[in-house]
Amino acid sequence: MKKIILDFETKSKNLKELVQEALNRNFINYFVSQETFKEFEKIERINLYSKNPNIPVKYVVYDDKDILVENLANEKFINKNFGFFFELKTKEDEQEIIELAKTRYVDFIIVSAKDWEIIPFENLIAGMHSNDTELIASVENIKEAEIMLKTLEIGVDGIRMKPTNINEIIELKKLLHEDYRLRLEKATVRNIQNIPESERVCVDTTSLLNIGEGFLVGSTTKGFCLIHSETFETQFVAPRPFRVNAGDVSAYILVPDDDPQKIYRTKYLSELKGGDKVLAVNSEGEVRIVSVGRVKIETRPMLRFELETMEGDKKIQISCICQNAETVRLLGVDGKAKLVVDIKIGDDVLVHVGSGATHFGTFIRETIIEK
Repeated sequence: MKKIILDFETKSKNLKELVQEALNRNFINYFVSQETFKEFEKIERINLYSKNPNIPVKYVVYDDKDILVENLANEKFINKNFGFFFELKTKEDEQEIIELAKTRYVDFIIVSAKDWEIIPFENLIAGMHSNDTELIASVENIKEAEIMLKTLEIGVDGIRMKPTNINEIIELKKLLHEDYRLRLEKATVRNIQNIPESERVCVDTTSLLNIGEGFLVGSTTKGFCLIHSETFETQFVAPRPFRVNAGDVSAYILVPDDDPQKIYRTKYLSELKGGDKVLAVNSEGEVRIVSVGRVKIETRPMLRFELETMEGDKKIQISCICQNAETVRLLGVDGKAKLVVDIKIGDDVLVHVGSGATHFGTFIRETIIEK
C-alpha cells in the first residue's frame, strides 16, 4: 500500500472537519506543526510528522543536513525516526537526494519539485529503488497525486498533500483502492457432489457488502470461487449485506498480506476470528479490505463443485464447497449472482486462479499436489 501523508501544518477554518473525514477514511499519517499538533495529540494509532523536533511526534523531518547529522547522535531524539524535506530545483539536486538516501541517515525523503513534472521522480525512483529509504512526493492536487501513485512504472513510495476539502480526501482514498485488482477467469462446472453434513463457516464483516461483491474461497490453492454476499432478500430470509456464507471449515480464503507487493495470502476459514481482515472482491476484480466482526460455524448440508478453467493451454482443476441453501450464490461470468441450488454441470462462474503452493498461508515455490 502506498503511503499518504496528509499535510495539516496550517490551521484552516475547516481543519476539524477535514481531520474527522480523514480518520473516518482510515488515514493514519499526518504532517503537523506546533499550531495544529493539539488537534491530534490524543488520537491513538496514528503517525505524526513534523519539522519541529520539540513536538512529541514519531517522525521528525529536517531540511538542513548539518542539523540532521548533529541530531543523529542526540539522545533526546533516540526514539525518533528521521526524514528529510528537499525542494528539487536543479538537475544536480537529483544526485544529492540519491546520495542522501544511500547514507541511511533518514527513513524517508519528501521531495517537492514544483517547477518539474514526472522525469525527476523517474530518475529518483531508479536511483533509490534498491535501498530502504522511502521516496515521498510532495504534490499540490489530486491529479498530481494520481500521476505519482499510478502512472509511473514503479511509482513513488507515497505522497504528501494538503487537502482543502472533504472531496479531495475521498478521492485520495479511491486512488489507494484502485491499486488493488485481481484477475478473474471463467471456469466451467464439471461435477457437483452432495455432502450430507459439514461444518459451515459464515463470515460477518463490519462493513456493508455490495451487490456483485463477495469473498474468494477454494478447497485448494489452485483457484478460488467468488462467493457472493447475502445482499439479496429471499422468500424466507431478510438480506444480511454484511455476511458471506463462505464454505466449509477446511477451505482457503484470501486475506491481505503484510507484504504490499504480494497483495494477498490465504487462511483457513476455520482460523478466522473477529478483528481479522479479509479481501472483499467484486465481479470486476476490484479489491478492498474489510474487517471480520464475528464468525459462525454450524453443521449444514453442503454441495461440492468441481470446476475447470484454462491457463494458456493448461487445464486447472478447482473445487469449492458451499452450503446447500437458497441464500448462497456464486458469481456468474455476466457479473450476476447465481444460486448454488440452481447451478448445473456445464454452467460457467467467475474464479481467480491461485499462485500455487502455500506454507502457513504464504505462497512458495514448491510442488504440492492438491486434489
